[in-house]
Amino acid sequence: MNISFHLNGDPVTLRDPAPTATLLDWLRTTRCLTGTKEGCNEGDCGACSVIVQDDRGTQALNACILFLPQLHGKSVRTVEGIAAPDGTLHPVQQAMIDHHGSQCGFCTPGFIAAMTAAHANGATDHDDQLAGNLCRCTGYAPIIRAAEEAATRPVPDHIAAHPASDLPDTEPAMLPRSSAELAGLYAAHPEATLVAGATDVGLWVTKQLRDLDPLIFLHRCDDLRDITVDDETITIGAMVNMNDLRAALAPLHPSYAEMLRRYASQQIRAAATLGGNIANASPIGDNPPALIALGATLHLRHGEARRTLPLEEFFVDYGKQDRAPGEFVEKVTISRQPDRLRVYKLSKRFDQDISAVLGAFNITVEDGTVTAARIAFGGMAATPKRAAHVEAAITGQPWCEETIAGAWDAWAEDFSPLSDMRASARYRLDAARNMLTRCLLDDLGAQTSVLEVSA
Repeated sequence: MNISFHLNGDPVTLRDPAPTATLLDWLRTTRCLTGTKEGCNEGDCGACSVIVQDDRGTQALNACILFLPQLHGKSVRTVEGIAAPDGTLHPVQQAMIDHHGSQCGFCTPGFIAAMTAAHANGATDHDDQLAGNLCRCTGYAPIIRAAEEAATRPVPDHIAAHPASDLPDTEPAMLPRSSAELAGLYAAHPEATLVAGATDVGLWVTKQLRDLDPLIFLHRCDDLRDITVDDETITIGAMVNMNDLRAALAPLHPSYAEMLRRYASQQIRAAATLGGNIANASPIGDNPPALIALGATLHLRHGEARRTLPLEEFFVDYGKQDRAPGEFVEKVTISRQPDRLRVYKLSKRFDQDISAVLGAFNITVEDGTVTAARIAFGGMAATPKRAAHVEAAITGQPWCEETIAGAWDAWAEDFSPLSDMRASARYRLDAARNMLTRCLLDDLGAQTSVLEVSA
């Protein structure tokens, strides 16, 4: 499998690279571009951030969990390629100097890459854009000041211009160009590992040292990136990333979209896909509880055969799904409905942290009475799971604190959570109960977000 891409403006062709070779390792060991650093090697610290451009835009991504075949047909810029060809510093670089945004410098190249991508996109939500870049020396204030200063400057031409398509016209094996090609390829190779954004699979290589072969890379299946919204249905392709999902859901279910703002980091959200977040069957995946609360339908495909099932039925047991060999997630559909959804993410850190508990509440109230309820949780069981007994306890009852108190014992019938490094079983159960109270208070117009509390 030969792949071609641009690196700092120059075309590169690699012949038969190892499919699990990461961009970070290749940059540092083969190209001697050591500005990009290895910190956590799992996409958490941002020291390895690079800029990746294609016809879908400019993104900062984590090179440590980005496999080389994922770069085919794209353009990569490392910190060495951010200044102009004549050596003129990028506005972000100059601002970091002017505002003393660097001390030890280890994290600085990643900050520069993330800030440059945000600058190219005109993004000024600097706290969100840089939540995936950690600094333990300078502190974030001068870095944010640098980002604010750079935002007033124009995007340099060499960053704004996507390189001309002068790459070899090749059709690498295991890089299907459509869902139809993927269906045929995966049916023929059901033992293959599917790689969408690699934000999970990448760690199988960098942390678990697993030998994954063969791999099928999905990033060229553009027909799986579609989001369509009509009067009856929201349809979301499996390859839709978290940033695009958030933008699509913000006007429809803003609480869901707000949860996605805290989903990992900008670098991860630009890569992680909805299909991957579902198909890995994690009990702490943030999307499934919200989708289950919305009554989402999952669409699976094997070759030419397709089937659908309620999303909640897809999760069979820990790490196990109702998915046959060679079958893949194609899309998710959600019925259009009045927005009653509330999604609450509880984690030790506000930004870029795995949920200890994530609760999603879709409660219909008519004339002060609960007429329907769909409540789902992550982090409370071996799979994402509905709170069926709690739903039954509150349905048909007045929507008030007395009803919530009356459902107290039902929680223990639905969940027997585990204790781990993130939270104890008792804390999880108490937090879940309190989230239902928060949902009621939200409905009554009370301020429940810590971000909105003022003295």
